[in-house]
Amino acid sequence: ICVWVKSESGFTCNTQQPGCNSVCYDQFFPISHIRLWALQLILVSTPALLVAMHIAHRRHIEKKILKISGRGSAKDFENIKSQKFKITGALWWTYMISIIFRIVFEMVFLYIFYLIYPDIKMVRLVKCDSYPCPNTVDCFVSRPTEKTVFTVFMLAVSGVCVLLNIAEVVYLIGRACMKYFQGAVGEPKAPWLTQKLATYKQNEINQLISEHSFKPRFNVGRKPPADKSERCSAF
Repeated sequence: ICVWVKSESGFTCNTQQPGCNSVCYDQFFPISHIRLWALQLILVSTPALLVAMHIAHRRHIEKKILKISGRGSAKDFENIKSQKFKITGALWWTYMISIIFRIVFEMVFLYIFYLIYPDIKMVRLVKCDSYPCPNTVDCFVSRPTEKTVFTVFMLAVSGVCVLLNIAEVVYLIGRACMKYFQGAVGEPKAPWLTQKLATYKQNEINQLISEHSFKPRFNVGRKPPADKSERCSAF
């Protein structure tokens, strides 16, 4: 950071024209590196607040439930403050959205830096012809080597952060898919077929019950005799 502390005062041009140094410095350095990286750091850190707010909301809900139930003790309330939550359900989506926002912010700032400073290497000498410079003047950049090294370092850190965030997204999605398929292993592969068989068996049972309930109505009394001799013997 100290590399850019006196960057404007160290930017000198070979002219005594008032305002020429400031105009040329603004032409080659429209946005300060420090302010650009500070804004990037703020915006990249902001999505983490979504996860913190989600966890705080869940802890508030649990405290409210304990108060309503009347079974919560002071120790229970203390345990809620230090309680850790698994990244599942709605918290999983909140965490995933925060990572995606971080990736987007990192890539947007890398693109903005590329548009403003297409050449990463800081040159020692630049030529400026902007008004109020009387003609094309030579301007010299202070400590260009240090600035180049620091710029490369910051860009490399941003690139590594993007790769780590992408790897985390892939890991979370892969773990969620593994849990889903592992939970589906114990289930029948064709649940519709099992349901059809269960319905068919239930229909058979219902039919047997109905036939059994109607059978005594048709078999009330003795079996009729086969001939007249049996009828006479009966009397």
